[in-house]
Amino acid sequence: MSSSELQSLYQEIILDHSRQPIGFGGLTGDAAGRSHQLNPTCGDEVTLELDVDDAGLVGLRWEGHGCAISQASASLLSELVERGLTIEELSERIDVFRTAMRSRGAIEPDEELLGDAAALGGVSRYIARVKCAMLAWVAAEEAVARARA
Repeated sequence: MSSSELQSLYQEIILDHSRQPIGFGGLTGDAAGRSHQLNPTCGDEVTLELDVDDAGLVGLRWEGHGCAISQASASLLSELVERGLTIEELSERIDVFRTAMRSRGAIEPDEELLGDAAALGGVSRYIARVKCAMLAWVAAEEAVARARA
């Protein structure tokens, strides 16, 4: 697959997830971990809840509004959690995603760890958009910390 074909596929993934988000809605307010994040630069917002039990992470749901990148990123994160990650595995993936987003395109996201969320790798070249892509991941990180507390 050529570089332009791959870029087109990644754009398609982002647009699909922004139009038909996974994990959107159903916030209860009584989840083990909850976080609300706002990107003051552009107004994107996300509220995210994590459910945990004695075995670990059970689910993630979110609500928010903003650009296609922020909404797709939250959806892609939800899809990743649906695979049955532990809290520790989720924390590891948040760190891997953050490292890729801060690399300004120097580090390709690990598809093995991030699944389709690796499609957001190109965003790292655009500093103003990194916050959009990171919004849900920062919310998840805070929700994990609250769930552990």
